[in-house]
Amino acid sequence: MDQHEVLHIMRHFKVIMSGHFIYTGGNHGSGYINKDAIYPHTRATSQFCQAIAEEFAIDEVEVVIAPAIGGVILSQWVAYHLSVMTNREVLGVYAEKSEDGKSFLIKRGYDKFIAGKNVLVAEDILTTGGSVKKVIEAVRAIGGKVVGVGALCNRGGVALKDISNPPKLFVLVDNSLDMWDAKDCPLCQQGVPINTDVGKGREFLARKQHA
Repeated sequence: MDQHEVLHIMRHFKVIMSGHFIYTGGNHGSGYINKDAIYPHTRATSQFCQAIAEEFAIDEVEVVIAPAIGGVILSQWVAYHLSVMTNREVLGVYAEKSEDGKSFLIKRGYDKFIAGKNVLVAEDILTTGGSVKKVIEAVRAIGGKVVGVGALCNRGGVALKDISNPPKLFVLVDNSLDMWDAKDCPLCQQGVPINTDVGKGREFLARKQHA
């Protein structure tokens, strides 16, 4: 599956959107990759994850981990396809945000599956790479060996150095979008309405009202 095919499917399911959006990290942007629009369509989700799995089929992956919540679906499908391709069980687990939101924790007994294993990190959208970096750090902290990162889309120009330098970064779509700090956002200056259906627009506006 090449980038053209991936983009065709994403546009069909209205995954790629234009407007004024607030991203998870707080930055503003003119485009949005609504990965939640693809997840109900299990065939397309499976196809995307199979393409990621194919890229790492020779890397002896033993566990696929993803940051919760969105990446959980990907970790399961990628692990499934790797299991089929390699004819051995590849586990699919996930990491959760700490209570203060500053790190990711590997709980629920999943840590025992990570130590000493080759681990692939799966993610949906890379904007700053912050979540993936924290998951990589959590995996390494308990003795896991990160063999790479596989993602649906890199919209923030994220490079290996931004995510603690895993051996390999593979994305289905490299689609950088305009992005600004909130204080520098030209869309705010132009009065373009913020989308409150996707992203963090609703929360952003609520904070402004209470400021």
